[in-house]
Amino acid sequence: MKSAPRPFYARTRFLFISLIVLVVYGYGWKITGIDLGEIVRGAPMIRPLVVNLLSPDLIRYEKKSEIKEAFFVLEDQGGFPGVSSAKVRDTSLTVVPSLGKVGDKVVVRGKDLPADREGNLMWINSIEQEYPLATFKTNSAGEFELEVVVPQTARGEEQTLRAAVFWETGEWSMSPTLKLVAEKMVETIFLALMATSFAFVVAAPLSFLAAKNLMWKGPVRKSLYLFIRTLFNILRSIEPLILAILFAVWVGIGPFAGVLALGVHSIATLGKLFSEQIETIDPGPIEAITATGASALQVAWFAVVPQVTASFLALTFYRWDINVRMSTIIGFVGGGGIGFLLQQWINLLQYNQAGTALLSIALVVITLDLTSAWIRQCMALKE
Repeated sequence: MKSAPRPFYARTRFLFISLIVLVVYGYGWKITGIDLGEIVRGAPMIRPLVVNLLSPDLIRYEKKSEIKEAFFVLEDQGGFPGVSSAKVRDTSLTVVPSLGKVGDKVVVRGKDLPADREGNLMWINSIEQEYPLATFKTNSAGEFELEVVVPQTARGEEQTLRAAVFWETGEWSMSPTLKLVAEKMVETIFLALMATSFAFVVAAPLSFLAAKNLMWKGPVRKSLYLFIRTLFNILRSIEPLILAILFAVWVGIGPFAGVLALGVHSIATLGKLFSEQIETIDPGPIEAITATGASALQVAWFAVVPQVTASFLALTFYRWDINVRMSTIIGFVGGGGIGFLLQQWINLLQYNQAGTALLSIALVVITLDLTSAWIRQCMALKE
């Protein structure tokens, strides 16, 4: 006996669904302007940025310097040697002749400098305008000799020639950037901590009012349940970035605005998560304590709280971890923390400093993630 033929829609359903999917993704590809070739063509442009970001400013090698000065008088200014007797001339650096005009050649000799070191020779006019003349390297006796031309920037009667030698001592220390990043990273961690703590204090009691198994009894409780749930959904729908802009205008730019922005958003998020945990508890203890004539508050304290304490704490630690990451973004709009510094360095194209901030953020987030996972594991074992 032959089976009945499949209906037309059943035979063409796969083709029809495939066609819809192709149309949706084709339109999505077009409207989002996806161009995979641009990734390859733009790679050379991003390379310097990536190199700088991967070269964070972490340490500074200590440097020492030795500076020698000599003086030169411009002849066409009516000067003559010795007019500036108030200045003490250092015989370690001499210029011959010490009197002349723009374009003349002079010989500069230096001695008593560190041996086998590179240095710079600068011409400084009477208004302290510097002009680089040449570079030099001292010999084994700490001496050098150069022939230079009096530059066009020579203005005023008396000029200064300055020979400067710099060298690394081998010692190192934390860079100013790293010190500043460490300070702001501590601020970021505590910003997230205060926001999370504030959210926990508010969200924990509200979550009991948003738990359906506790509140879906009678019109008053149902109305309160729907109101709290709606409030959580509205607050969760507003991005922390928008809240940060609002609070930055309200209380001013700084970490307090970030605490409020993350705190308000975390109240809604933790409130929803906490209420869902309450809805999954064992109803047995609730029924037993209710049967004794206990009040609603007593039922919540003795039947619900013991069952959700561990999960509440685990979710709170996890939220703290999230808030540390989110605080980086809200710093871009005045929410304080490391994000504010990161925005400034990016705007100033100081990508080495920005790389230092990104490295610190990654290390802190990884550390908090591992710590949070360890705490949740310990709580799970105790259960």
